[in-house]
Amino acid sequence: MGWQAAVVGAIGAATYQQQGKIGKFNQSVNERNAKVAEAEKAQIEKKTEFDIARFDESYQKLKGQVEVNLAKSGVVSGQGTAYRIAAANAREKYMQENIMRYNSKVAQSKKIEEANFARISGQMAREQSRLAQIQTIGSTGTSLLSMNNFGGGQSYSKTYTGFGQSGYGRDPGDIM
Repeated sequence: MGWQAAVVGAIGAATYQQQGKIGKFNQSVNERNAKVAEAEKAQIEKKTEFDIARFDESYQKLKGQVEVNLAKSGVVSGQGTAYRIAAANAREKYMQENIMRYNSKVAQSKKIEEANFARISGQMAREQSRLAQIQTIGSTGTSLLSMNNFGGGQSYSKTYTGFGQSGYGRDPGDIM
């Protein structure tokens, strides 16, 4: 095996290693993206609880203001119109909290899907690098085999001196 075969083998080995490193790097980037998405999911959950707590504060303020205004107008609390207003406000509070929770769950689900997709993308990147490594091994092996079959990359050419041939030193079979 000549120096050309050694160079081809070295290049093949270096390419193989780089493809493996690239695959691992891409997988780690996607794994990091998955962890970021999961952290964002947790933040959405915390933000929702915070928003609901603030909404409850606002509701309690509003409830107090309504009761004060009803008392100022002489309406008896807990009966008739005052009761209907309080019940409607309570229903609205319940619906708004449920909407906030629902929207939060949807956003959290999207983040989970984003994380899962990132992990799958990372696994695919790793598998693509493995496939590229296999192709590199195949092409390097093919190159080395073809070099061995044809004399290690050496080329052969016909040489002649021109002595003893007709036509002023040219071979009669040569065409000009």
